[in-house]
Amino acid sequence: MALTRAERLVSNAEGMDAIVIANDGEPFLDSTFWYLTEQASGTFEGSFAIVRKDGSMDVIVSVLEEESASEGAGEVRVYHDREERENFIREALSGCSKVGFNMHSATYAAVQYVKKVAEGIEPVDAGKAIGETVSVKDEKEIAATREACRISSQVAREIPGYLSEGVSEKEVAARMDNRMRELGGSGNAFDTIAAFGAYSSQPHHMPCDYRLKKGDTALFDFGSKYGRYCSDMTRTVFLGRPPEILERAYEVVREAQLAGIAEYMDGAPANAADLAARELIDGTEFKGKFIHSFGHGIGMEVHQDISVSPRSEQRLKAGNVVSAEPGIYIPGVGGIRIEDTCLITEDGCEVLTSFDHSFTVI
Repeated sequence: MALTRAERLVSNAEGMDAIVIANDGEPFLDSTFWYLTEQASGTFEGSFAIVRKDGSMDVIVSVLEEESASEGAGEVRVYHDREERENFIREALSGCSKVGFNMHSATYAAVQYVKKVAEGIEPVDAGKAIGETVSVKDEKEIAATREACRISSQVAREIPGYLSEGVSEKEVAARMDNRMRELGGSGNAFDTIAAFGAYSSQPHHMPCDYRLKKGDTALFDFGSKYGRYCSDMTRTVFLGRPPEILERAYEVVREAQLAGIAEYMDGAPANAADLAARELIDGTEFKGKFIHSFGHGIGMEVHQDISVSPRSEQRLKAGNVVSAEPGIYIPGVGGIRIEDTCLITEDGCEVLTSFDHSFTVI
């Protein structure tokens, strides 16, 4: 029988008697809570998921979330006031000494609160165990990711129809966001990047009022959410013929992406894809213009373990979902990025997003 998500987590949490996931409230809501409980809806502010080393899990929620919580995993304990919640926390952690917290997201206040309520515990960092667990997706997670990728891929195919001389970055980004919702997405994986002209050399440019002109690059980095899971992809097109240097850069980026994806396979060093793409780019006139890592893990958060950087010491595993996004950025001229969401498999890699990678002039 397959392990539950809670059982998988504790199998990676050596030396811990329990792990506490605390949902303090906006903006400190931890996606690990929804990963463990598999809740489809609900905000769950002020809620706790407490997993013990035997794999059992208490889900402590207010009466506001009682009905939603009953549809998920774990033993649901409903509190009506602060005292009742604290009693549930004490019971769940009875006999525990070393207690893990997600130090990547847990607030200092939340850790101190649990430490005060459950006297005698020693807080430790469970971030590595959580990262190792959530980075390997089960079939339910992969299905949701596929649907998120289907939605964003359809929008990518429609982008040329959204573009005309004089349209602004903000206008196109808003249309893409609305379209992802129309196609069934539950929200954006992140704020859509629409970068025209010289702005495309800024990897994290936010849409502004700049209007598209002939010869401009039009770069879009976007993703949808479906069932809480993210897609992530980038498409770069041109309104009219761009400067020749950007044509050359586009072909180099396309080749670099293929070189990196060829290194995506179960058991491979996670840095191999980045190093392959970087070596290809640095062997051209664009040496030093690839200024970020080749990829990152994707799940309920668009940036999640595993790291696909040149310094990564991790190894890829079947079930990892990662991006493949080489880029070349020339300040004052423009930038090129091509990105797909990929699933690591036993035999290699499956690209989950789909759109034309050829040089596209509109």
